[in-house]
Amino acid sequence: MTTELYQPEQSERARRDSGVDTAEFPPVRRIVDKAYARATGSPLIPGNGVRLLVDARENYPAWLEAIKGARRTIHFESFIIHEDDVGREFAEALSAKAREGVKVRIVYDWLGAVGKTSRRFWRNLRDAGVEVRGFNPPRFDEPFGWFNRDHRKMISVDGRLGFVMGLCVGQDWLGRPEKNIEPWRDTGIEIRGPAVADKDAAFARVWETACGEKIPEEHLLAREEIEPGGDVAVRVIATEPNTVGLYRLEQLVAAGAREYLWLTDAYFVGTNMYVQALRAAAQDGVDVRLLVPSASDIPVINALSRANYRALLEAGVRVFEWDGPMIHAKTSVVDGKWARVGSTNLNIASWMGNWELDVTIEDDGFAKQMQEMYCRDLEHATEIVISERRRVKPVGPPRPRAGRRQRTSRKGSTSRAAAGVIGVGSAVSAAITNRRVLGPAEARLMALAGVVLLALSMVAVKWPRGITYPLAFIGTWVAIALFIRAYKLRKGLSVRHEQERGEPPPPPAPEPAREGR
Repeated sequence: MTTELYQPEQSERARRDSGVDTAEFPPVRRIVDKAYARATGSPLIPGNGVRLLVDARENYPAWLEAIKGARRTIHFESFIIHEDDVGREFAEALSAKAREGVKVRIVYDWLGAVGKTSRRFWRNLRDAGVEVRGFNPPRFDEPFGWFNRDHRKMISVDGRLGFVMGLCVGQDWLGRPEKNIEPWRDTGIEIRGPAVADKDAAFARVWETACGEKIPEEHLLAREEIEPGGDVAVRVIATEPNTVGLYRLEQLVAAGAREYLWLTDAYFVGTNMYVQALRAAAQDGVDVRLLVPSASDIPVINALSRANYRALLEAGVRVFEWDGPMIHAKTSVVDGKWARVGSTNLNIASWMGNWELDVTIEDDGFAKQMQEMYCRDLEHATEIVISERRRVKPVGPPRPRAGRRQRTSRKGSTSRAAAGVIGVGSAVSAAITNRRVLGPAEARLMALAGVVLLALSMVAVKWPRGITYPLAFIGTWVAIALFIRAYKLRKGLSVRHEQERGEPPPPPAPEPAREGR
């Protein structure tokens, strides 16, 4: 799927609605706020109530209660909705509201649903009156468009109550007591107030991208139409492919942290620039901590995460691995004043390739809750250190082998796999060009890359058609896709699409009837 560069602050709604008035901020605070706003394209929005929700035991009941109380609209966006007991419970709740006349819209990621949700599941929802859209299914004219996934997780009810989270919908987040498997650890938040308008605007853009239809204006409240829900200022960051807003923000936050920067991430594969930002903060005396899973549903992610450990540890960054089945949260808390909760993982696929949704909260009380939660999490984690022999190892006795087996799930996503492939490519490139120092943790990656390249070379020598035919097929497919794209651009179809979205179009050109998407 082709995604044009888009900056939320350029939309008519963003120009009409105002954020926090920073005129009375101290000069340095005004500079920081302006830098954050420019990096993300998102203003700071005052007047919100924010509630921290820990794990599925707090998130799922809050979501179901909000759905039950809906009167006008429900917007539900999730990377994966599993067809299990949990997924069916939510499907029944959403179907019941649709039958009552509530406008229920669901966006799920097409690739995320493969193997996890059947067509019958979606058909039953549609039969109940729910509008369901699968995001970015494969298209012949865009051979590699499927790399861009909708990884967001959000719910909006009546345009006044919303949720942003790292959780998908499924049994993994509740655990499987009958198999002695603990719930996945994850974090979400509830928002009441004007910031919900920005969440709905982000959903509306995804909806239009998924199906080509605009959500009617009467179903999208403006900020000034929503009564305050509290006194907390938040920033809703809706990133899209190629916008890298959160990536820029994360580096600004690392550069500006003064006391501590505590991070939790499910699929950490930091770029060289981001790892250097964390190292610089730690070397300047900031307490930088990183909490990651000890096992991942994408095995290569573990190897890539650990490949960064030595560089981080040597600079003074403290690294911890979660002892439970899986920690899936994507959060950060800084200096007891600033926090982030959302869907974005600290890797290149999330930062630059996916549609993601995060909220940053600037409030001392909420940051204190995040700080306390982080300390509790560390009680169930093992710290990683550099041993006397200069090896990276966990502190304390070895973890039980049975626990390791239960932690490893095989339910990965293509976006995370893509992050792994990019990470492996970066490590191999570094080894060939000698542009950075590699550690023992990357030896496995080098060996794996060597085996793959050797195997491909042997296939090319012994069965050359096994290489040339696939390459010829891919080349032909890409060529045809380029011809189709050129035809559409020539006929002005992209211009019409931009006009219907309300974005500034290029110079006008003849426009025939618009093709369906």
